[in-house]
Amino acid sequence: MSDTTLTGFTARLPKFVRRDPAVATAFACIVLLLLVGSLYSPSFLKVDYLLQQLKVASFLGVIATGMMLVVLLGQIDLSVPWSVAVGAMMACAAAAYGPLGSALAVPFGILCGVLIGLVNGIGVAYLRIPSMIITLATNAVAQGLMVVYTGGFSPQDSATPAMRWLATGFAIPGIPNSVLIWALIGTGTVFLLTRTRFGRSVYGIGNRERAAYLSGIDTRRIVLIAFAICGGLAACGGVLLAGYASKAAQSMGDAYLLPAIAAVVLGGTSILGGRGSYLGTIAGVILITLLQSILSVMQMPEAGRQIIYGIVIVAMLLLYGRSPASR
Repeated sequence: MSDTTLTGFTARLPKFVRRDPAVATAFACIVLLLLVGSLYSPSFLKVDYLLQQLKVASFLGVIATGMMLVVLLGQIDLSVPWSVAVGAMMACAAAAYGPLGSALAVPFGILCGVLIGLVNGIGVAYLRIPSMIITLATNAVAQGLMVVYTGGFSPQDSATPAMRWLATGFAIPGIPNSVLIWALIGTGTVFLLTRTRFGRSVYGIGNRERAAYLSGIDTRRIVLIAFAICGGLAACGGVLLAGYASKAAQSMGDAYLLPAIAAVVLGGTSILGGRGSYLGTIAGVILITLLQSILSVMQMPEAGRQIIYGIVIVAMLLLYGRSPASR
């Protein structure tokens, strides 16, 4: 299929990136949360505290980036929790094999996440298994494999110095490395979605998969690649988290599934697929992070936080997911 045909098929899509009321709403909510947070703690608006929040947001931001690609297709990835854990645990495990293992720890951990994503992509794209089912099953299998590997106990291997530096170091004074990594991944994602055939195909499949297929798009390959990227970025987030905590832990990814989905849909990406911008995802990630911080200051229990995330997802689906423009 020629670039002209593909461009014509998705000609309307860029306006959704430029004109999304959810993005403006998300940024307005960020300002509101900053003001509310300052009432609970005077340090909430200090530069050091905001940089710390941005650092925390970067972990969720990396994970939410992959989730956004899958959601744009009209799919979902419920294997994120253990993709995060597998990436972290395998990277730390590689560090136990001497200097070579330490050097390969980060790419090895990310590769494990990519493999999980490939399994999900094959199930969705080629076996036509609903994404909710195959990713939930993959998550369970990954959990079982890690329990067998660790014997049911927390892993004893520690993060490598490189992992710690990536998560907590400063290549540029004043800017955490994790934020730089998120910025690089975000820049690559924006380029991928707005300047490549792959990005236009993702939006096209999310709008009408059958129409995209009839237009000549290799829908199965696009879906496979998107799930592989999602798994790799989830594992990358796990590697950064392991570096931040200096070690991996079982179930360390459980706290990131609903926030990742909430950040994506809160930023205006239609959970039905085909509409959304990365700017909105950035706003959603920052909003969720600030919300977590305020709930922590208010000593909101974890169960209450999960309820709030679920309400956010349902509310955004009702507000933006059912609009005629989203399909």
